[in-house]
Amino acid sequence: MGESSGEHARLARATGEGASLGEAKWSAVKALEREFPGISADDVEFQVIDEGDQDAGRPARVEAEVDAASAAKPATLPDEPAERVRAVVTRVTGAMGLRASVDIQEDDESIRATVNGDDLGLLIGKHGGTIDALQHLAARIAFHGDTPRKLIVVDAAGYRERREAALQRAADRAVSDALDFGRPVELEPMSAAERRIVHTYLRDRTDVQTHSEGDEPDRRLVVTPVRSGG
Repeated sequence: MGESSGEHARLARATGEGASLGEAKWSAVKALEREFPGISADDVEFQVIDEGDQDAGRPARVEAEVDAASAAKPATLPDEPAERVRAVVTRVTGAMGLRASVDIQEDDESIRATVNGDDLGLLIGKHGGTIDALQHLAARIAFHGDTPRKLIVVDAAGYRERREAALQRAADRAVSDALDFGRPVELEPMSAAERRIVHTYLRDRTDVQTHSEGDEPDRRLVVTPVRSGG
């Protein structure tokens, strides 16, 4: 067992699941990232265990394998937060097998990483779950020490703008139903960032109010009509 265990010790593996192969790969990369921060696409090899079947509710599954000797090298990330975001997003898209470039825009309040390329639906994931997870990871890695923090946004194929427009349409429908029927209306489960978008969109209205109910990941926003006095 000595020779065999020594051989296996040079390899690290993680299994990932998701609604698509892209999400499953991302899940596996996230699991390996905890042990090997900053792993690059060259460190990871994927084996498809199950391509999944969304109609049958069966998730896709992959196994990711890392050369531990290579991945254990100290991660070299730039000092500047914007370039750290670029590096993280570039490494993850590469690990997912995507041919993509990353453009960075920075202002006084935010750093926006825009991914350009083909087949970016894999990066976006079901209901934006994959790109939201990447955005969260990038935000955690971008800043260290006492560096002033900015909002981190990771976008691909105009997803954020389309999603914000869809959330605003859903909010408008909820307001209409709440006022027409005089009762609270629940929206679909959303991430904290998406709930914040709807809260902000509706905050100046005086005929409805919003609050959140439930536990993550099923926490949802509720639109309630405000009863006029008298």
